[in-house]
Amino acid sequence: MNKIKQNRLFLLILIIAGVLPACKKEKDDKRAATVTIKEVTGGYNINRYQFLKLSGTSSLSNPTFQWKVDDVLISTADTLFFISDKEGNHKVELTASNGIEAATSTIQVTVKKESTAYSKNATKVFDYFPAPGQFVNTMPAFTTGQTAAQMIAKAAEAIKNNDMVNLGGFGGFIVLGFDHAIMNTPGQSTFKVLGNAFDQWSEPGIIEVSMDANGNGLPDDAWYEIAGSEYNSPRTIKNYEITYHKPDENKVPTPDANNWSVSDTTYIRWTDNKGGAGYLSKNVFHDQPYYPQWKGASITFKGTLLTSSNIKDLAGDGTYFVSPAFSFGYADNWSDMDDRSEIRLDWAVDKNGQPVKLSGINFIRVYTGIRAEAGWLGEVSTEIMGVEDLRLKQ
Repeated sequence: MNKIKQNRLFLLILIIAGVLPACKKEKDDKRAATVTIKEVTGGYNINRYQFLKLSGTSSLSNPTFQWKVDDVLISTADTLFFISDKEGNHKVELTASNGIEAATSTIQVTVKKESTAYSKNATKVFDYFPAPGQFVNTMPAFTTGQTAAQMIAKAAEAIKNNDMVNLGGFGGFIVLGFDHAIMNTPGQSTFKVLGNAFDQWSEPGIIEVSMDANGNGLPDDAWYEIAGSEYNSPRTIKNYEITYHKPDENKVPTPDANNWSVSDTTYIRWTDNKGGAGYLSKNVFHDQPYYPQWKGASITFKGTLLTSSNIKDLAGDGTYFVSPAFSFGYADNWSDMDDRSEIRLDWAVDKNGQPVKLSGINFIRVYTGIRAEAGWLGEVSTEIMGVEDLRLKQ
């Protein structure tokens, strides 16, 4: 064997000697897929009707997740908001998969009975901001110099006592909370907003719900609208916006010559984002300011505007107005005694109108959904007396 052949053979041996260990190392470094449920502060222990936020991480790239609770598939999101009404130990299983490999991790969550009984009714008012209306500044009553915070406190006191809180015309709203989370049971009603609707007289309010996803106890996470029976109606206007302008309470009124009950037809001017404009009238039954006196020169509200076409003067002379209820999904729409006043969390949709799957909620916002007046009855305005958790039996 000549020297050149010897060198080539030697190089080949070196290459083989170098490659083989590299292949072995690559094989040894290939690890099994893993998924881990992150430990939470305080461990996996909660009271009934409270959220436990669970999240997972996986060694897989771009994995899909499946969360099961007691062997029932609950969610396919990367985060699970666990909630239960049943005491005891619950198995929570997270599976991550990329279509080729999969991994599963399991933990145990212990649910305890709360030491202090929850209230089935809303216990907090986070905000109260009525639009102009004939009962504004009286339900609850405004005293000169009072601030927004003081009016929110008055609304909270009214809700606590099951007294009526008026939201004024379109857009006026209230935000309420609970001492627990309202748990969703798919296919069943979960809560109702208490109002004063009765046969042939509805003043429907849009309902929005929110979960305390960031855990700070405040209603500052995403809101979801309860898509009632009119949500997809061609008569419903999404993203409607109206601005009310504070009136001069000392201006010369312009009474309605054809309607003795209207004392000022040009009382509070409004404009909207659809090119519309007009006035909210003042009537002879309520002579206090209708504009919320703790607010500035103009106030703007946004939301879903329901049709007012079903509000009719049946008598034809302004003496008998009716406002029939919509089928389902609104506040102050059906009598509190009517099962059709109950709300399902299954009806919740996101800002794009897509259904969302909520395990529960912490906050509810209600706002007047109609812009209309009904003769001597004044403007259509949602009133509420609270919110009731239908699942809580205590």
